[in-house]
Amino acid sequence: MQALKAVYINELYKISKKKKVVVSFILTLAAVIIAAIIAFCLNSFAGIRVTGSSEFSLLVLSVLSYTLIPLFTAFICIDMFGGEFVEQTMKLTLTRPASRFKVFTGKVLAAASFIIANLLMVMILSVTASFFINGTSFNILKIILSYVLAFFPIFVFALMVILITNCTKGTTSAFMLSVLVFLLFTGLGIAFPYYKSFLFTSLFDWYKLFLGSYINIYKIIRNFFILCGYCIMLFGLGYYLFEKKDL
Repeated sequence: MQALKAVYINELYKISKKKKVVVSFILTLAAVIIAAIIAFCLNSFAGIRVTGSSEFSLLVLSVLSYTLIPLFTAFICIDMFGGEFVEQTMKLTLTRPASRFKVFTGKVLAAASFIIANLLMVMILSVTASFFINGTSFNILKIILSYVLAFFPIFVFALMVILITNCTKGTTSAFMLSVLVFLLFTGLGIAFPYYKSFLFTSLFDWYKLFLGSYINIYKIIRNFFILCGYCIMLFGLGYYLFEKKDL
């Protein structure tokens, strides 16, 4: 456990020093601020009520969970795996007293931490902006639950990017292939709606199942097990390729 903890802390330190992280947080901050300004102007000057206080945070989540958050998650995952192989720094990482499994797990946990930090920042910013839009009371528990649940499909996407990165030799090809697979899954969900629920890209908004007046427990459990299945499969395949990859 000490070796895994050391790898995890080391990966967090390396992520914190990357310019991509700073850029991602700045762009995410800008996106939330712009959305808040538009909503405030429409509410105050045009008389158009875009969303309520609670709904603004959920609206921001529904947009960013399909765009900026997966995009920057892909950048970080590709950089942690493909970038280190390309820059020949993976050798230094693997010479430390930690097995490849612990190195791989530490990197995955670091990617998960990045997703959590991103979602937490978006939630805090959107809730703060809600005060300026309407200033009314809202259901903070509903917002927290939505952001917590939004983590799981984005984490599945991160595992898919890690798997693809360990299949490719370059960072550019890994990024392009990740985008292609994401678009392919999204397109398949549109073309074959009957099988849509089996595609993780259709579960990015599964938190909405908890917000309606009627909660379909069966569907929630079904989607949860689908996400768990993706996690187990992608983690196992990703580690297998990472273990077999030559330095």
